[in-house]
Amino acid sequence: SRSPLFQQDLQALANRLKLEIRIAHFPPYCSKHNPIEHRVFPHVTRACEGVVFESVPLVKQLIERTQTRTGLQVTVDIIDRVYETGRKAALDLKASLRIVADALLPPWNYTILPNSTA
Repeated sequence: SRSPLFQQDLQALANRLKLEIRIAHFPPYCSKHNPIEHRVFPHVTRACEGVVFESVPLVKQLIERTQTRTGLQVTVDIIDRVYETGRKAALDLKASLRIVADALLPPWNYTILPNSTA
């Protein structure tokens, strides 16, 4: 959430789309506050019980079959992208970022505004 590369890529996306992007993260090690994890993962675990994971398509199929009587259904998308290693943030990154921090948990919650010159 606070990684310079993450913020640099978000700024580029905001500039390209010409939209404000609001970021709201849970602080590290605070998944206990994430209601989605508590609602989804027990059902995913139940759908995968007793199966040896032999391939990515098998895991995808198992997770996709996750559902509840109340209507929860899980969609799975496998990202086969190879991520570039060794990337460095731009030297003038701080000057190019247009970040407005929120009042609540400013290190993790903020809005990135598009640059008008982009």
